[in-house]
Amino acid sequence: MSLLIKNTRFLDVIEEKIQEDMDLYIEEGRIAKIGKNLDVLADEVLDGREKLVTPGFINGHTHLGMSLLRNYADDLELQTWLEDAIWPIEAKLDREDIYWGSLLSMAEMIRSGATCFCDQYYEMDRVGDAALEIGMRGILTRGLIEDGDKDLKLDQTRALYQKYHKKGKGRLRVVPSPHAIYTCGEDYLKEIIDLAKEMDGVINIHMSETIKEVEDCKRDHYMTPIQYIESLGMLDLHVIAAHCVHITEEEMDLVKNRRFYPIYNPSSNLKLASGFTPVQKMLDKGIVMGIGTDGDSSNNNQNILEEIHIGSIVNKAVSMDPKALPAMEILKMATINGAKALGLEDQVGSIEEGKAADLAIFNLNSASFTPKNNLISALCYSAQAEDVESVLIDGEFVLKDRQLTKIDYDNLLKTVQDRMDQLVRR
Repeated sequence: MSLLIKNTRFLDVIEEKIQEDMDLYIEEGRIAKIGKNLDVLADEVLDGREKLVTPGFINGHTHLGMSLLRNYADDLELQTWLEDAIWPIEAKLDREDIYWGSLLSMAEMIRSGATCFCDQYYEMDRVGDAALEIGMRGILTRGLIEDGDKDLKLDQTRALYQKYHKKGKGRLRVVPSPHAIYTCGEDYLKEIIDLAKEMDGVINIHMSETIKEVEDCKRDHYMTPIQYIESLGMLDLHVIAAHCVHITEEEMDLVKNRRFYPIYNPSSNLKLASGFTPVQKMLDKGIVMGIGTDGDSSNNNQNILEEIHIGSIVNKAVSMDPKALPAMEILKMATINGAKALGLEDQVGSIEEGKAADLAIFNLNSASFTPKNNLISALCYSAQAEDVESVLIDGEFVLKDRQLTKIDYDNLLKTVQDRMDQLVRR
């Protein structure tokens, strides 16, 4: 299929501006041509005069299957929330629960303009199946916790890599993922590092999320968490590091020239009272950051636009500086810098010729964008998920005129509710 979007505006995250009155020609899943008054034949032509096209947003950290647990356990600190509420009911989830929960999370992401995710959970083959069905791009990471079946989990990660890596026309990737330094011992972390080297040299981990994690690491290892993973050799890899709320300036200096990519999760950090990530300090040191929603039971949604909004304004308040984390900077975190964090910048994250046509199309005829004073500000501070009119992934509509094209949304909602009703009775 070929598509021509005529006379539109688009967010250029490379030039850091809105390009006006442009045509975008999409062919065979790629952005083939960008220019004014393109003379091309297309299977479909879309009038873009009252639209704004952005790169598809990238959700750099989430737990997709947890949407069944949305609003199940709230107003608790992290360890109590995990150990007393979440982990007991998670143990009752089956493979189909995770499939349907993941599908619901992906539907919600798409409806807010996201086209790509990095997910850490289990039964990841069913998460992969859901991604293939709905058409999303994503990184699948089987969460690894050291317990009685720790070797089985490593084998599951290898099997997942063999079956799903680069499946779906290359949209899916598989990466090893220790849950955290406090759920994996030193030897197990070293095994996972070796496994990552067998694959593509990428690893995904929760990092410095709470003060307790940092203090426990200092007590047990006489160093901070990032110093600890450096001592294990993890910083020789490409590290996707969720949270990094309590990263120190010394640690920032340690990672600023490494392939270490913090993923900012503002809603989850606020809700679990984990603290305030020093985003502006990391950016000032040249550290490339992404942004993520985290899971539905700690957010409690998968709306990436909400993360963009909250993430920017929280940092202004914390730093008492209205210039901190400006709109364009956090939009880059959700697009090109998020793509760099996931190792996908050669494919997605910006609207450039040759890249995959992963795009979100906003309807400018809405209260959020009226008046059209500054569209970059509007995307960050006022845009709503309902303003996302259409979404393309690999040049194919997965959302068109606010309707998901590949799944039955009403049936999805009903099925998830039915499965949760069954889950609480188990």
